Amino acid sequence: MARKSKKYMNPDELPEVMRAEDIQHFLDIGRVQAYELIKAGEFRSVKIGRSIRISKKVFLNWFEGNEAS
Repeated sequence: MARKSKKYMNPDELPEVMRAEDIQHFLDIGRVQAYELIKAGEFRSVKIGRSIRISKKVFLNWFEGNEAS
């Protein structure tokens, strides 16, 4: 089942466990750019099979310029 694409305007709207698509929409960047951030290790991510998940807390700490948690 495909997820409906959503544009996040507020960090409180982000899911607790994010996908690359969530980062893409929150930062208003392209799909490739979102995956490049993840691949570069800008923030900790977990790969489950072919899926990548990112903690909202870790992502927002990175976004706000704080140390990774």
